Amino acid sequence: MKVLVTGGAGFIGSHLCERYLAKGHEVWALDDLSTGRRENLSAAEGNKKLHFVEGSVLEREKVLELVGRCDLVMHLAAAVGVRYIVENPFVSIQTNVTGTEIILEYAEKFRKKVLITSSSEVYGKQRRMPLSEEMDRVLGPTTIGRWSYAATKALDEFLALAYWKTTRLPVVVVRLFNTVGPRQTGRYGMVLPRFVDAALAGEEISVYGTGRQTRTFSHVQDVCGAMEILARIRKAEGQVVNVGGIEEVSIAELARRVKRRTGSRSRIVKIPYAQAYEKDFEDMPRRVPDISKLRALTRFAPRYRLDEIIDSVVICRRKELGL
Repeated sequence: MKVLVTGGAGFIGSHLCERYLAKGHEVWALDDLSTGRRENLSAAEGNKKLHFVEGSVLEREKVLELVGRCDLVMHLAAAVGVRYIVENPFVSIQTNVTGTEIILEYAEKFRKKVLITSSSEVYGKQRRMPLSEEMDRVLGPTTIGRWSYAATKALDEFLALAYWKTTRLPVVVVRLFNTVGPRQTGRYGMVLPRFVDAALAGEEISVYGTGRQTRTFSHVQDVCGAMEILARIRKAEGQVVNVGGIEEVSIAELARRVKRRTGSRSRIVKIPYAQAYEKDFEDMPRRVPDISKLRALTRFAPRYRLDEIIDSVVICRRKELGL
């Protein structure tokens, strides 16, 4: 099988490329390297079945050629990270919406199966937990930059489902919840690698807000495994499926665990949102996925526990930093 992975040099995309290569498939990785890194694919560089293409999902001719050549499209290319999205709203909206429009247009032209990655951000400020795929979305005002990302990812979902309903294009939509693991960078506000880098450097570990807000975290290998299964089973077509972890933890406790597992003497400090982000930034007190639909469709269950996830990030960063 020939697989196109958009955002293929990104954190999740590079792991997904490796998974398909390990199964003997031929992979085209498309990435403009705005947030992805070519070195993320270094372990697979010698594989003749890997083809890296530097470019954007906004480049129509390039996308047309690649979609036409491949059997399956795994669409991961998007603006990533809360900080990046808040600071680059126009680029984020254009990449997320127009890029997905182009992918779906050409997937329909060639009748190729496509998996669209969405985000738990689409749930917005929904307070009922756990978050299931059929629940209402609760978003803040358009004057708050964070909600633009939630809106663009929701529009991506609407577009994908419209193609399914009107043309029966085989599409699957996956809502990801806090995917973490080796190669993820804290440069764009990703909390776990940011904590690990601070702990390893002996610097203050900055917890934004009260630290009482809770999340679940999924190892990237678990996430890629779930996506690979969802992309190949017919009963997932036309579906929106949560992919996330099961171990809920407060951000303050996450910082404490990182400190313990690195053996760091770093201080944990709390930073008001007003100092970390733009004015009127909003955050959610809880975000916990209901993954019963994923289990029903695939019988898949996460393998990595939180401490194992933290350890994998620590090992990777120590190696990268030469520690």
